[in-house]
Amino acid sequence: MRLRIQRATWPGNALILTDTPRPDCPDCDGVGGFEHDYGDYHTGEYAGTDWEPCPCWNEHRRWSLMPLPRRPRWLRRRIPHRDPWAPAGYSDEPPF
Repeated sequence: MRLRIQRATWPGNALILTDTPRPDCPDCDGVGGFEHDYGDYHTGEYAGTDWEPCPCWNEHRRWSLMPLPRRPRWLRRRIPHRDPWAPAGYSDEPPF
């Protein structure tokens, strides 16, 4: 197993330990699976892509390490960051 730590957002914020694909796998070249394009049965045109995982990796192997707390309401930003030197929060002048 090749484990790494990731941040998960569903069903709640948490740190998880997850498996990664084998980087030297001759079948998938470390990607972890294969994409298969498929077409519509009646027209033969492109209809989508399916994903088939490689046997070197189990994408469902993950363990939750610890839940992450939510930010307090008063720390959440309600408006995006604005440039303090620009009029009305943005500038249409080129930077000289």
